[in-house]
Amino acid sequence: MAKHVHLIGICGTAMASLAGMLRAQGHRVTGSDVAAYPPMSDQLREMGIAIMEPYAAANLDPRPDLVVVGNAISRGNVELERVLDERIPMTSMAALIHDEFLAGRERFVVCGTHGKTTTTSMLAWIYETAAMLEGDGSNWAPSFLIGGVAENFGTSFRVQEGTKPFILEGDEYDTAFFDKGPKFLHYFPDAAVLTHVEFDHADVYADLEAVKVAFKRMVNLIPRRGRLVAYDASENVTECAAKAFCKVERYGLLDGSYWQAVELRQDAGITKWTLLRGGERFADLTLPMAGEHNAMNATAAAALAAGQGVPVEAIEAALASFKSVKRRLEVKAEVAGVTVIDDFAHHPTAIRETLRALRAAYKGRRLWAVLEPRSNTLRRNVFERELVESLALADEVVLAAVFKSDAIPVLERMEPLHVVEALRARGVPAVVCGDADAIVTEMAPRLVAGDVVAILSNGGFGGIYEKLPKAIEAR
Repeated sequence: MAKHVHLIGICGTAMASLAGMLRAQGHRVTGSDVAAYPPMSDQLREMGIAIMEPYAAANLDPRPDLVVVGNAISRGNVELERVLDERIPMTSMAALIHDEFLAGRERFVVCGTHGKTTTTSMLAWIYETAAMLEGDGSNWAPSFLIGGVAENFGTSFRVQEGTKPFILEGDEYDTAFFDKGPKFLHYFPDAAVLTHVEFDHADVYADLEAVKVAFKRMVNLIPRRGRLVAYDASENVTECAAKAFCKVERYGLLDGSYWQAVELRQDAGITKWTLLRGGERFADLTLPMAGEHNAMNATAAAALAAGQGVPVEAIEAALASFKSVKRRLEVKAEVAGVTVIDDFAHHPTAIRETLRALRAAYKGRRLWAVLEPRSNTLRRNVFERELVESLALADEVVLAAVFKSDAIPVLERMEPLHVVEALRARGVPAVVCGDADAIVTEMAPRLVAGDVVAILSNGGFGGIYEKLPKAIEAR
């Protein structure tokens, strides 16, 4: 029976995907947010789902049958207050995914501090390629939910009727104001990938130990008949996988790992390696992406798929034709010989791997890192030292002011000037500019042909992705 479902915080990546899934089921879908920005705002509009801005109690007229409360929504939100006052039925994104879409499905969940969006997209594309190679009647065709727009599909979600695989990105962030557990605890995986375990989401987790507890709980949900594909070069991952009741298969570059990548080489943005399975040659893989971290993401996806019986030919073909994810090393513009790249940076480790990948892909070119400290981890000073280490891989660094800095206590707040001073002490030119407009004014006259600009943010960053190329062109 079709319902009217309203989503508060609809522009979050998972919330926007859920909106599309509900719309495809025939439900009437409405949603609201405080600020809409690509790529999810574009995807919603393409689906014909209007975004109500800003939040307002009247957005719930007519009264919906069900309200989905996004995890960024807290008490005091005018729509949430009306939901509570009138006892309108409400739920969370993760709970509704479980209740409406996962029954009778074979669930594959990709978890980890880093790499889960790209790995989930790769895994979904491997299954899709297997379905295409097999033709009509294939059972490989996947349903999926990804925390970003997978470019091979042009969407972040799909619900496939008549087939069992459902591939989900498992987010460790909390679920809703009334459910502070991680989203991935709602998905009950049959098999899972665990990429990395590091301290992150400093607004939710007190310390690394709390993060590890969350991942241990996820591992504890995998049945004995299931599998866990776990990265081999992380002591934290080893600890989290130690008490698994299911089979554990390690992957990575280390000798003795069940899935070992060997002979890894990178050239002009293309990465090639051989994948061993139990010490025996399994596949020769080519990925049209730079970065050792992306090769590891692909290895994890290949390992999970192969263990479920996906043919090696489909794995090789899928990775060779993989087109990445929006906002992951995405080339936004090439103007006057300057390459502008967007990357969804949320953690110093992710920044480090992004800059390493760009070094490999654009050898000999001047690399700029332009960072907006926007994530709840980067806005805090807990990782200032690691942030300096990561940004030092660039030739020039520009930092914006901390996003909504007033929301972070002064003693906990990251100080961009501290980072800039530490970088300058290492001989890396670095400046602080308040916002996107100031950054464009600072950079545009200084950029020359051959420069590569990595814009690092997990938000809209004041429209800098459009403003900077326009300013370069206008010179």
